[in-house]
Parts: sequence; C-alpha cells; structure tokens
Amino acid sequence: MKLYIYTKLFPPDITQIKSEGTKKVIHGLAYGLVKCGIETTILCEGETDGLFEMPEGYKIRCFTNPNKKQSFQIALGLRQFISQNLDSNSLVILSGIFQPRIYAVARLLNKYGIPYVVFPHDPYNPAIFSKNSHIKWTYWYLFERRILRQARAIQLLDSRHTEFLRNLKVNTPTIAAPNGFLPNEVYPEASLTWNIETTPKFFFIGRIDTHNKGLDLLIDAFAQVIEITDAQLIIQGADKGDKKNLEDRVTKLSLSNKTSFLAADYSTPTPLIIKNYDVFCVPSRFEGFSLAALEAMLAGRVLLVSEVAGIAPHVQASGCGVVVAPEVSAIKSGLIKLLECRSDWVEMGLRGRDYALEHLDWKKIAFTAIDQYQRLL
Repeated sequence: MKLYIYTKLFPPDITQIKSEGTKKVIHGLAYGLVKCGIETTILCEGETDGLFEMPEGYKIRCFTNPNKKQSFQIALGLRQFISQNLDSNSLVILSGIFQPRIYAVARLLNKYGIPYVVFPHDPYNPAIFSKNSHIKWTYWYLFERRILRQARAIQLLDSRHTEFLRNLKVNTPTIAAPNGFLPNEVYPEASLTWNIETTPKFFFIGRIDTHNKGLDLLIDAFAQVIEITDAQLIIQGADKGDKKNLEDRVTKLSLSNKTSFLAADYSTPTPLIIKNYDVFCVPSRFEGFSLAALEAMLAGRVLLVSEVAGIAPHVQASGCGVVVAPEVSAIKSGLIKLLECRSDWVEMGLRGRDYALEHLDWKKIAFTAIDQYQRLL
C-alpha cells in the first residue's frame, strides 16, 4: 500500500513544521507510518515544485500554485501527478477542515476511483459552527458534507467525535487514532521539577483564539478562584486577533497583577516551556485533541482539560488531572479541586507521563491506523 497525505502547505523545514499544531501532527503520523514500513508521501502546494526526502523517511512532493488565497483551484502539477501515479491501491488522507482545495482534490480522486480518508483534525462539534455560522453552514451543505459522505472513512482523534457526524446525517465509517509524540520530544525524568510550595501557576499555551480555546471561560473562572486562594494565570501564544479583548477583560476583572500574556516562543521546545508551570489548562469549546496537553503530560504536569478534547479520556485513564465541561463554573471547580490535591501533583504528573510513554507514541498509533487503512482497501 502506498499512502499519501494531502495538505495545502507543508514546508520541508522542521522549525516551521513544529511551529504549527496540524503540521506537527502530519509530520508525526508520516514518521510513524514509515517506521511501520509504509511508503508515505506528503502532497502539498507552494511557490515552486520540489521533491524532498525528510530525515524521518517520508517524502514531501510540492507543486507550484501561486494562488495563496482560499480557492478551489489546485496546482496543475498535482492534478497530473494524481492522474498518472495513483490508483485504486493507493490511499490518500485529506488533511483539513472547511478547505476548498480539500474539496477540489476529493473530486479529482473520485474521478479516478482513488480512495481517500478525510482527516479534519477538529471535531464537527456544534460549537465549531457558532462562529461565522452563515459561512460555515453554507459551505457545509454545498461542499463539506459531500466529501465526507463520499470518503472511505473519516479519521477522528477520539471515537466520541463520531456522534457529531451522525447528528449531521453523515454515516461514513470512522477511524479513531489519537495524536502522539516523537522520541526526541521526551526529556529525562530527572530534568523535571515541581512547584508545590510557592504561588501556583495556571498555564495555557496555544493560539490566542477566544472562541475555540475558551480563554474567556478560563479568565472568568480564574477571577473566582483567586477570591478563595492566591494563584497566577499565564497565557502564551500567537495572537489571532483576540488578545486585546482578553487583556481588557483581565483589566475589567482587576486581574492585571495576577495574569500575564506572553508572546509565542518558537525557539524553545514546548515541553521545556510547560515544565516551568504547574497546572496546564485546556478550556476549549471544541478541540480535536490538544498536542500541547500531551506535551504537558510528558512534562509531568497536572492538567485541567475540557471534556470535548480528544485527549480527555487519556487524562481520565491516567489520573493526571481533571476533565471539565467548557463552562465557567465547571472550570472553577476543576481548578479548585487540583489546588486541593497539590501535595499529589508529583505523583499525578508522573502517572500521566508514564501513560503517555506507554500508549501515545506515533509508531504505536500509526500501527493501529495502518490496520484500519488496509481494511478500507
């Protein structure tokens, strides 16, 4: 079986790959597939044609497409490559959600009888439709639903996310495979430290996207927590246009001396950033998995995770934190519960780390996914 992963942009630069979550996932999955003996090629588009062999063993084949905007127009070279090199024994994973080029590639694959799997990364949770709803619902009925129904399968990060598809009348089979980590992302246990005596620090790292990541919920919950006990909140990441509103919210709630906003740091590995804090928070309204939460587990941190996130069952299974509804009252209760068991943070953090090391490395995940891919063919 030859396996291809299509994504709009994928630079052959590990620094750029690691700066964005979806690219890290594709990189990790491709690495795992190669480790399991599957020839894997990432198909993408960019300013020039190119073929690159990555140290991890997979290939990147890039096709010139000068159109950088959202468009249904895909590269001519990509069209030719698909028609001349792929067949019914190939499998293509289409990586992305609500993307016109995904729709265009899916139509091309259907034309030539080439099977494909859609890997949206995010669940089709009702909350994903609530922002720009008129645009998303129009696109859903005209395009997105069609490619999902015509796919051999839909790859999800959590089997629970199948329910959202069924509620939207999409009955395509689903594949459940979580995200994972690479061996070089694990740091020695001896390098980890825990803060159980000074002021506890709650931490979020990721896109500063209020609606998706639930940062307004976290700030409101934090405001109520510090009425009971002392703590700090640190939010770090790339601003997606919401930072100013969140800063104003912090000021209005008189949290300025308790809350910090830090710029994104692409030069320091995320686990090395996370280990400087105590409680890692994922209060998202919708979330496919949360790679950062997995990195927090590897760093031995305790976690507060929204129940909608794909990593939530793994946090519950390992006992390394609390799982809450994406609501202010639930987040507040979860933070207080973690503060009350502060003396157990080291033990909880190590349980989470051991669980991740045993269950969530990319090679094991890819091995399970391959079995499901082969059944589709």
